[in-house]
Amino acid sequence: MSNAEKVSEFLKEAKVFYFLTTDGDQPKGRPFGFHMLVDDKIYFGTGTFKKVYEQLSKNPKVEVLAMIGTDFMRYDGTVKTVKDPALTDKVREIMPEIMELYDKNGWEMGLFYLENGHAEIRGMMELKEEFDV
Repeated sequence: MSNAEKVSEFLKEAKVFYFLTTDGDQPKGRPFGFHMLVDDKIYFGTGTFKKVYEQLSKNPKVEVLAMIGTDFMRYDGTVKTVKDPALTDKVREIMPEIMELYDKNGWEMGLFYLENGHAEIRGMMELKEEFDV
C-alpha cells in the first residue's frame, strides 16, 4: 500500500475530517468529507466561491486532521490547485447531487492536492506511523 493510499484509507474510515487554514492571523477549521485518490494523489475539492478556497489561495500551507476512535492523523502540505476536466468528471461520478447543485447555481468546484505532504498517525500517547506523501 502506498503512503497516499494509507492517508486515503484513514480519511475514508474517519468519514469526516477537518481542513485547517488561516484567515490572516486567525486559524480556521472546517469539516470536509470529500476526497478522492487518483493516480496516487489525494484530491480535495471545495467551491471556488467559498472562504476556505480564498484562504488556501492566500496561504497554501494547510493541515488535515482526522480521527478514528482514539487514533488521529495529521496530514499537512502545500496546496496545488488543479483544473482538469477529467478530474471534475470523476467528482461528478462520486458526488452527482453536489455537482448538480453546483451546475444549477453556476458554481465552480476547485480541486487541489497537497504537495510535499507529510502524515503522522498517532494514538493519544504514541506515534504509530510517520511518512511523507
